[in-house]
Formats: sequence, C-alpha cells, structure tokens
Amino acid sequence: MESTTFARHPGSRISQYLALTKPRVTQLAVFCAVIGMFLSTPGMVPWTVLVGGTVGIALTAGAAFAINCLVEQKIDAMMRRTAWRPSARGEITTVQILVFSAVLGGVGMWTLYALTNALTMWLTVATFIGYAVVYTLLLKPATPQNIVIGGASGAMPPALGWAAVTGHVPGDAWILVLIIFVWTPPHFWALALYRRKDYENAGLPMLPNTHGEQYTRLHILLYTVILFAVTLMPFVSGMSGMVYLVSAVLLGAIFLAYAWKIYREYSDALARKTFRYSIVYLSLLFAALLVDHYARGLIGL
Repeated sequence: MESTTFARHPGSRISQYLALTKPRVTQLAVFCAVIGMFLSTPGMVPWTVLVGGTVGIALTAGAAFAINCLVEQKIDAMMRRTAWRPSARGEITTVQILVFSAVLGGVGMWTLYALTNALTMWLTVATFIGYAVVYTLLLKPATPQNIVIGGASGAMPPALGWAAVTGHVPGDAWILVLIIFVWTPPHFWALALYRRKDYENAGLPMLPNTHGEQYTRLHILLYTVILFAVTLMPFVSGMSGMVYLVSAVLLGAIFLAYAWKIYREYSDALARKTFRYSIVYLSLLFAALLVDHYARGLIGL
C-alpha cells in the first residue's frame, strides 16, 4: 500500500509504467472484487466471468491510479513516501501517462462488456470517475474529509464483482461495500498520522494537519468501533455463518486494540503497525467470508 523508500527507482520502462498502477492497492481491490463474485453464487463462478471480471477490473483500476499519479505528480514529488514514483520524478511524460491510462481503461471496459455485462462496465466506469476525478481532483485538495467521502469509490470492488456474475447488485453486496467504506478512514488516517509531515509539506488538508493528532486518534477509534459493528452485518443478514462471525470478532478485536492504543499511547511506530494490520485485517476478513460461504454449503455451518 505504501512505499517507505525515498530513493526507490523502478529499473525498467515496464516497471515504471507498472508503478503508475499502484499494484498493491490494485491487488487488494481485485481480491475484494473476486470475493464478491464467489459470494454472489452458491456454485462456482464461470471461468469466463472470473477471468474477464478480474482482468477488466484490474485494468480499469490501474488506469484510475495512473491518472491519480498524473494529477498528483507535483504533490508526490514533495512527499517522502511517493517521491520515487516515475511520474513524480518526471521519467514518464504527461502524454505518455494519458495514453497509458486510456489504453488500460479502454481495454478494461471492453473486457468487462464482452466477458461480463454492461452493468459491471458502467459501474466500473463510475468508480473510475469517482476516484480519478471526484476524489483526486476535487475532494483531496479541498477537505480533510476527503478520504471519508472519496472512500465510496474505493469501496466498490465487491459490488463490481457481484454484478459481474449476476447482473445486479443486491443488499448483501452493498453490505460488503459498506465494510470497506467504514474501514477506509481508520486505515488511511493511521497512515496520515505518521506521515503528517509529508502532507504538511504537500499542503494537503489531511485530518491530523487540520484538526490535530488527538482529534484524528479519537476518530480512528470511533470509526473502528463502527467498523466492528458493521462487520457483523453479514452474519445478521444471513449472508454468512459462524466461521465468518468468529473470524470477524477476533480480527475486529485486534483492530480495536490497535485503535485504543493509538488513542491512549500514540507513537508513529504504533500508527505504522496499525496501518499495516488494517491491510491484513481486510484481506483476512474477506477471505473468511469466502471460506464461510463454501463451508456452509459443504457442512451446513
């Protein structure tokens, strides 16, 4: 999700373009989309839909991240964790990034239309616009609530995956979207706390810089409490069983412990650990949903 190496330098031209797609963030988004695909059906996902949906969503997400790198290249150049990006270093031109993004996005949308359905394509296009335009251009430089409002676009992958298989997005899919939406603020504010000097240098109105560290620490705790409650919704709605419930409670308890420690005994090292755990947390939570889904089918848990 992040780079801590200031002098990092992608070697080959291919690796430079790959860096624009933010591969680790893309992987997590695609993973959540794939979980949405499998949860949408009691059986197996048709391989054409699985491959087409995965590739299409990955390419379109990569295109959105490339636009994000283009828009924020000057900001990235002032921040230690992003100054290594080829866009920030001027190693790839504006035209090259635009062409690269257009090709990725075009191929991604065609793949979704041809191998899944039109709804998935249009939802993915809306997600692209929400992230690359609404969040990156409008919200991020304008309000400290940027990550809360803009988190809606980043939370969409499970709905995209669900739509790819079924052609519609029911309530259960939106529960998955809600989980990621509520997870995003404590995840990102933990990063913003220990990278607050970066954001101050870049002039971005992140919560620790506009409202102070104590205020941000409190909001991390409050959002984590809300997240704990929201992650119980799949069990309450009947989408999941005991395997998921136990996993959600255990994973959530650990996240709450981190949030409480940040609130009471803050350190940059603790914020870094919390940020890293939040990524593991989301991955394991969605993996538990998948295991639970098929375990209930096999043994009725």
